[in-house]
Amino acid sequence: MNATFRRATRDDLPTIVALIADDQIGRTREDLSTPLNAAYVEAFAAIQRDENQILAVAEQDGAVIGCLQITFIPGISRQGMWRGNIESVRVAKELRGQGIGRAFFEWAIAQCRMRGCKLVQLTTDKRRSDASRFYQSLGFTPSHEGMKLSL
Repeated sequence: MNATFRRATRDDLPTIVALIADDQIGRTREDLSTPLNAAYVEAFAAIQRDENQILAVAEQDGAVIGCLQITFIPGISRQGMWRGNIESVRVAKELRGQGIGRAFFEWAIAQCRMRGCKLVQLTTDKRRSDASRFYQSLGFTPSHEGMKLSL
């Protein structure tokens, strides 16, 4: 595994969108049109402006092969504890099972530790059973029932 991890740049955005769209769930909700949908560009700009956000990519041999987003969340509960929330995790299909995702998570968790987070959390769609097994292999426990309300 010779991947490196870094903050995403605007030039990475089309590949990030393609990675997020590359499964049966993502392809139904993402827009792969060219030019890139302006909503993605606006969201990227907002993420870049927010000091509590990191949009990151995994890179191998100069190509973006994975992505994830970390949100640092301050809270009152648990004595003012900060949390790291990880989402939009993808590794290119053809490279899964090579340790890239595990190393990417180690990097992301280290980012959370450096920001003083005492907890790292994530949600995963119940239809993504492989992802759920992967997260549990990293030590995440399905301790809460997550809920969503589409607006």
